Amino acid sequence: MVGLCKLPWNDTVPLNNSKEKEPAKIPEHVQNYADILSGVIGKDVSKQDLIDMSEKVYNWQRALNVFKGKGRRKHDIPPFRSMGPVTELEYVSRKDRYDKHLRDLVGIAEADLKAMKVADRLKAIREYRLDQYQKLADAVYFRRGWTQNGVPTPQKMRSIGFGDEKEMLEMLQKAIDEDEKSKLNVWGGRYGKDEQPPSPDRRYWEKW
Repeated sequence: MVGLCKLPWNDTVPLNNSKEKEPAKIPEHVQNYADILSGVIGKDVSKQDLIDMSEKVYNWQRALNVFKGKGRRKHDIPPFRSMGPVTELEYVSRKDRYDKHLRDLVGIAEADLKAMKVADRLKAIREYRLDQYQKLADAVYFRRGWTQNGVPTPQKMRSIGFGDEKEMLEMLQKAIDEDEKSKLNVWGGRYGKDEQPPSPDRRYWEKW
């Protein structure tokens, strides 16, 4: 919000950081941003204020994406290059590593794995990694207050201060209804008998 990105303090961790309640977040760094924004706008800004403002910006941007015909689950899937391996040659170059993934993570037995062609192994690891990504998207969408297809819900937008944006709220509801007709408001991950999606209620947002 202030046009800041790479700052000197980000390369160092405060000596007392390990004593913080949430050391992974490095609270002092976050406070630095709050202090600078306070100085820029002439108004006291807390760390929670930064989070609240960021949430509004992120959801507003997502709503604009929906308005422009984007902002759905299919638009969030990263290129497989980022999840790899992409080619059979790449698989073979790190065969031991990828075979171990198929045994330990996917659950393919050693005998079955030896009988699989490289192309089949490549397909299996792709399917596993994509499913893991879809489960992550399920959790993120649910926590953000979006539908299973990634659309911000009117209920969520009202809760963060956009209750007066009638036109936007109607646009989002229309998008949700269209996704419902197309049967797109469903969880993307494949859940086994010992797994559960983020919510058993498919239209959980309507109860908020």
